[in-house]
Amino acid sequence: MNRTDTVIGVDIGGTNTVFGLVDQAGKVHHRHLVPTKRYPKPRELFSKILDTILLRNRSSDDPFNIKGIGIGAPNANYYSKSIENPPNLPWGVVDVAGIVRSLIDIPLALTNDANAAALGEMRFGAARGMKNFVEITLGTGLGSGIVINGELVYGHDGYAGEIGHTVVDIHGRQCGCGKKGCLETYCSAGGLCRTVHELLCNETAPSALRHITFADLTSKKVFDAACDGDFIAKMAFAKTGRILGQALADTVAHLSPEAVVLFGGLAAAGEMILDPVKEHFEQSVFHVFRGNVRIIPSRLPADDSAILGAGALIWHEISSKDEN
Repeated sequence: MNRTDTVIGVDIGGTNTVFGLVDQAGKVHHRHLVPTKRYPKPRELFSKILDTILLRNRSSDDPFNIKGIGIGAPNANYYSKSIENPPNLPWGVVDVAGIVRSLIDIPLALTNDANAAALGEMRFGAARGMKNFVEITLGTGLGSGIVINGELVYGHDGYAGEIGHTVVDIHGRQCGCGKKGCLETYCSAGGLCRTVHELLCNETAPSALRHITFADLTSKKVFDAACDGDFIAKMAFAKTGRILGQALADTVAHLSPEAVVLFGGLAAAGEMILDPVKEHFEQSVFHVFRGNVRIIPSRLPADDSAILGAGALIWHEISSKDEN
């Protein structure tokens, strides 16, 4: 009997780690979730992931052929195959390749979550058929994955694509990276909430958001208020979209992509964020790109996007080797 080829896709987050098997059509099998911090030592986490997947696969009536493992993680370095001092996890530098290969002998690829999302988009989502595009992940922070000529851009050290830490205001908001005015301090879930509180201080318009403390405010609450016509919430989305659109105009001038794909929780606001982004992008972009670059939402299913991205990473590696 011919077994269906799959890869293991793993997304490591500061709170939860999700993983499963991904086939070549982008279907996820045997998905699981475990709390990351339940396993304080990285080797314990990877042992749990592999034990769970392999046991589930062996006990299946129709087991899969597992061809590799792709891992998306914060501060992951594609070249060294290590995770280096990830935020929210007390791991230091982790030799992921060494740990995983001591547990299972299959091809491995590792990168950060934004790069994995870009490959997931190219293989299974909105960027199918594209060879030049930029993926912008709008979550707690702002990440990005750059694809040129069908390949991710890693740079000489593995850290290319930190668009979230380009500066949009040198005297602006303090960023967790130590700089001031980074794009992600304005165009992220946290940035949107900071904008709301600034507007509440500077505007006198009534708003349902005035009764929510900063600690309790979320981008979802801002979105819900905006949908109800809240003036402050709508202004916050308009300002966020303006800043992001202007920043993307610079990105496009550098890279000349076919499209920019917006992914993540904040992108789920749909036209609320897309409309001002597109408007200010077209106003700001160099004229040769005007009307030629699409800004589009992700088409990866939200529940499986992280696993699909990690799976696409290793599928891409395997496909590239087969072609060579």
